[in-house]
Amino acid sequence: MTAPKRKKTRANGDGTVYQRKDGRWEAAGYVLAPGNTRKRVRVYGSTREEALAKLTEKIAASNRGVPIITAQGSLAAYLTYWLENVAVHQLRETTHTRYTTCVNQYLIPGLGRKKLAKLTAKDIRTWLNELRTVCQCCAHGIDAGRDQRAQASRRPRCCAIGQCCRKRLSPVTLAYIHSVLKSALEHAVREEEIPRNVARNVRTGTPRPRRFNPLTADEARRFFTAAQGHRHAALFELALHTGLRKGELLGLYWEDLDLDAGTATIRRTLQRTRTGGLTTLPTKTISSERRIALPVSCVTSLRAHREHQAEEKEEAGSVWQGSSHVFTRPDGHPIEPATLTRHFNALLRDARLRPIRFHDLRHSTATLLLEQGVELVVIKELLGHAHIGVTATVYAHVRLRLQRQAIDLLGHALRNFSAPASGTEDGDDPPLCAAPVR
Repeated sequence: MTAPKRKKTRANGDGTVYQRKDGRWEAAGYVLAPGNTRKRVRVYGSTREEALAKLTEKIAASNRGVPIITAQGSLAAYLTYWLENVAVHQLRETTHTRYTTCVNQYLIPGLGRKKLAKLTAKDIRTWLNELRTVCQCCAHGIDAGRDQRAQASRRPRCCAIGQCCRKRLSPVTLAYIHSVLKSALEHAVREEEIPRNVARNVRTGTPRPRRFNPLTADEARRFFTAAQGHRHAALFELALHTGLRKGELLGLYWEDLDLDAGTATIRRTLQRTRTGGLTTLPTKTISSERRIALPVSCVTSLRAHREHQAEEKEEAGSVWQGSSHVFTRPDGHPIEPATLTRHFNALLRDARLRPIRFHDLRHSTATLLLEQGVELVVIKELLGHAHIGVTATVYAHVRLRLQRQAIDLLGHALRNFSAPASGTEDGDDPPLCAAPVR
């Protein structure tokens, strides 16, 4: 007589898996928690395999020394965990740096003591209203707590002298802070730490787009005239003709250019990061990776620039760094974005033009193309926007002005039509027909 088979049991430390009365499967086990303690967590799934996979993932992270944040912990502890173990693998380094600043400067001081499980939409709305109305320097003593040497180099103000500067956070900044909180809580929902993302129930309103100062056609011509003979003349001309971002221009390799066909492929961007220094990264978004046509004037300028770069390489000799970038320093190193900005500002002063940002060259390209009647979808592809709605929203003021011009032209044409025709003696005039409007 054979003995009955014993029910297969899980090894010690692997947790337990069982089916609930409502039909779902529940898995529970002990994992590492903040403070070097161990806590029992529960995960759920529609099948045994799904619940077991979720528990195995948490136990594996715990075995690697990553503490599991539970809903009973504080929001500050969860945000720290999210930045260090989740967002760092999903965001670009520059974006992660901005997220970290936002969390440490606003979210943790304002909401950090709240329990993750007990955070409500009312808590978030009340806190955002305070951010809207309270000077952040006075609230946190930012200016009063500066280093004495920094105070000596810059005139003390605001809370350092007891007189509020009355500077408030902009609607764009408030919307950004809110979006960071929503992203963090969304991950907590995916990990089933909380049932819903309460930050989504808070409406902050749509902030107005940032104002920019594009160059007019006359100012663009003056800018080109001032750039003639400049070492980076080809770069400035390419920027205004194509609307490429600063990082995309500095990240161009010669292999990305097909001067015979007159095209450029945008694959990467050059940025300075905190850990890697001057680093070549993928483009901002997937849509930013694109192929664009180059004007004949830009092709000519780039050919001349390549010859000049070859001369610099020969003069530098062994000092030259083997860089494949199109735009480099005289020793072959890539150009620092901040250095390009200084050259650009000096060029504006030489041309006696009003001060604008380098990024406004990109806006200038789109604005001038719109005023020439170029289709919005063509501008969207040239700029590398993810959706045409982005292009339409950013340049709505230009489209409105063009609509006004078109309506005025139509009104002028209709007034001409309504004038009595000369030289007619009977009422058998031919019907009015449409005339071309320039």
